[in-house]
Amino acid sequence: MRIESIRLKNFRAFRDVTLKDIPGFCVLVGANGTGKSTLFSVLGFLRDAMETNVTAALGRLGGSRGFQEVRTRGCDGPIEIELKLRANLGRRSSTLITYFLSLDEKNGRPVVAREILKYRRGSGGQPWHFLDFNYGKGEAVTNELEKVDDVRMLERESQTLKSPDILAIKGLAQFERFPAVVALGNLIENWHLSDFHISKARPEQETGYAEHLSREGENLSLVIDFLYRHHPEVFSTLKEKLKSRVPGITNIEAKPTEEGRILLKFQDGAFEDPILARFVSDGTIKMLAYLTLLYDPNPHPLLCVEEPENQLYPSLLWELAEEFRAYSARGSQVFVSTHSPDFLNAVELDEVFWLEKEDGFTKVHRAKDDEQLAAFMAEGDQMGYLWKEGLFRGANPK
Repeated sequence: MRIESIRLKNFRAFRDVTLKDIPGFCVLVGANGTGKSTLFSVLGFLRDAMETNVTAALGRLGGSRGFQEVRTRGCDGPIEIELKLRANLGRRSSTLITYFLSLDEKNGRPVVAREILKYRRGSGGQPWHFLDFNYGKGEAVTNELEKVDDVRMLERESQTLKSPDILAIKGLAQFERFPAVVALGNLIENWHLSDFHISKARPEQETGYAEHLSREGENLSLVIDFLYRHHPEVFSTLKEKLKSRVPGITNIEAKPTEEGRILLKFQDGAFEDPILARFVSDGTIKMLAYLTLLYDPNPHPLLCVEEPENQLYPSLLWELAEEFRAYSARGSQVFVSTHSPDFLNAVELDEVFWLEKEDGFTKVHRAKDDEQLAAFMAEGDQMGYLWKEGLFRGANPK
């Protein structure tokens, strides 16, 4: 299941914008303050709302005045998020699913004013609503994957959520009789929005178990230990990749101690004793974290990374961009924001969107729709050089 388009209305700087034809590897560029992080926060909001509720997820973004702080300033009306996703729901051909969410306030508290999940069963006609909720009450179809060719044959089950700030897809995703809801819920719950902190990956960790790198990366040593024990071929790949990119590094190791901790150690060929994680460079830690993410044996359906170029040597960015693309080719989707011409030079024309701020609101452009950019790229130019020369209107890094 991949996101094909995102429409946002009244979400911070996005007064009313749509990103269409989103590729598997999507790169966002733009000047500071144009909304690159905000776009990621939309995806983070949906994941947080699936884990908790809308009130808590808005509070994480806007504090005690969550709804008012997140809604576009100077605008009235609800916050709206619409995703179009392509998925295979047990049929020969994939299905385009539309998920629509409208958030408002009632008695000073955030509520889900409308939540719809719809898609077509055939090649034409109007999409059928398989989930439709208002203020915590609604209906969901239970026979959606059966051979139903008439909307009147749909069997609808009424449901009432315990609170109007709970997503219906959160509650119904627990039941197999709502397969489209289950598919969407599983997708959102497994999104990975990286907020990696080098300082959190350095300290020793208590012995434990972790298969995937956490959002902030504090469990890096546990994941390295897991890969060493259960996926030696992946661990070997990480080690060889790191050796080729960080001069002097010859080995990595997650070493259990008698005190019940895991030490992440790096072997420098010039020294006999290994170096503990807290003493190696920021770039070494960050490169290992990215490799751990990108070579995960069970990749996330969606991966978001902001400015991966920070703390990394520019010559490493081309290969890193190719690895993000390879990750998406495994069936996942990757969103990356960047300010680096070196990273952009490895990116293709149809993979780039740029954001522009105009009169306080964000506009979104796709690079392949710009005739001048397309012409330059067809002649052999590279995206990073074009961006650096100011050919992305409103996104000039100078």
